[in-house]
Amino acid sequence: MWLDYVILGLYAVGMVIIALYCRNRSKSVNDFLLAGKNGLNGWMSAFAYGTTYFSAVIFIGYAGNFGRLYGLAAVWIGIGNAIIGSLFAWKVLAKRTKNMTARLQSKTMPDFFEKRYDSKNLKLVTAIIIFIFLIPYSASVYNGLSSLFEIVFGIPGWVVMIALALITAFYLFLGGYFATALSDFIQGIIMLIGVVLMVFCFMNHKNVSWDLSKIANDVELTWFTFKSQNTGLYGNTMSLLSLVLLTSFGVWALPQTIHKYYAIRDKKAINQGMIVSTLFALIIGFGAYFTGALSHFFTETATLVADDVIPNMLKIVIPTGLIGIIAILILSASMSTLSSVSLASASVVAVDIYKGKINPNASDKKVNLTMRILCLIFIAISVALAIINQEYKVAAIAYMMGISWGTLAGCFMGPYVLGLVWKKVTKPAVWSSIISSLVLTVALIFIFGYDVNGWNCTIGDALKSGVGQSPMIGVICMIFSLIITTIVTLFTKAPKEEVLYNAFDKPIENEVI
Repeated sequence: MWLDYVILGLYAVGMVIIALYCRNRSKSVNDFLLAGKNGLNGWMSAFAYGTTYFSAVIFIGYAGNFGRLYGLAAVWIGIGNAIIGSLFAWKVLAKRTKNMTARLQSKTMPDFFEKRYDSKNLKLVTAIIIFIFLIPYSASVYNGLSSLFEIVFGIPGWVVMIALALITAFYLFLGGYFATALSDFIQGIIMLIGVVLMVFCFMNHKNVSWDLSKIANDVELTWFTFKSQNTGLYGNTMSLLSLVLLTSFGVWALPQTIHKYYAIRDKKAINQGMIVSTLFALIIGFGAYFTGALSHFFTETATLVADDVIPNMLKIVIPTGLIGIIAILILSASMSTLSSVSLASASVVAVDIYKGKINPNASDKKVNLTMRILCLIFIAISVALAIINQEYKVAAIAYMMGISWGTLAGCFMGPYVLGLVWKKVTKPAVWSSIISSLVLTVALIFIFGYDVNGWNCTIGDALKSGVGQSPMIGVICMIFSLIITTIVTLFTKAPKEEVLYNAFDKPIENEVI
């Protein structure tokens, strides 16, 4: 066991060294948010995107929950993440986002909305929504890690969360986005190695048969429909589809993933990043859900709550020494996500609320310092929420992540995606999407979730309990956003020519063709 602690210690020291190395590369707001004037190459951008995409939520919350529920069919979620969430997302959004944000000189998503739709109020409202709804997602990541370390290492969850928060805060405060991207690259390599080792260890464990068809004895119609004879849990095609769509299309409108396109260098880097991020997502997503499906070979996990399935499987399967590496795999995935989410949240408050509304004359140095302090505040709030959630079991990891992603993607899917590709999208259409999606989310939570299950992500019928509950709410809101944005646009006055010129036609240096 001592070897595992040594490995974890070396990892923590490595993150501190990266922070110190990058401390002089984030002197301005542009440096802190966009890694400076030159941007990042394709490999670093792809790893930054992939490591932000996947965290302890997928390894602990989603893989354990839905791998146990759906068996091998759960790997379709990982495949969807690779094809829709990475390949198609980069193909459709990367070049357009890079060019339009350069024309508008926008550094954040709210800043983009203000300049794309000529509305300062839109900037303020979207900044508040982003800050609020990224908190439960960040908390779910902390909860995932605490479950792992509490079960495998016997370390109290609150200790793990505070230690992780301190390390993340340190390198984010000192180094900004460049430190995050550099650490993401290293963490991404660790994640790839860790996933391969994890799958290899599981497939060679005495409990697991190489004849995966044996899972069919437990989960009927293994690859396409889902009823577990062993645990009595069940799901259906609609609930699985909602998970694929939420986790794959949701990233098309999340500020922490969209931000990766802002800082990418050029067309070569975009093409490179698209391929690398897709392969990365395929390996990580497939490996995580495949491992979760193997829970059907472990009767010890049949009665556990979903968040404890993967940690207990790791404790059974992974030998001393190697468990430290697997822990770093999940730690790496989580730290990269936490730093990106914290940066996205802090930036919208510092740039869009403080500089945009409270103190328009604030110097670049003052905004930069404010953003660093807000990163610390966001991390502190997220940890506090995670500790409360762990103590009182308010909501499962998968539920918290689903509501966070679903609400943000529901508000911004139409305004952001359609706003990139369609000149006619109007300001009233954007307001309609944001306001009605928020109302719809709250209504659906009470209809599908709160009254029925008291916020718990209970396994069961997708329309009556947690398996399809939060993902389905998010998917409904995303589709609604696209529809309402389109309809209102068709019946409202087109944007001013000057606004459209600045967004779509204004000449810029180093435009990606």
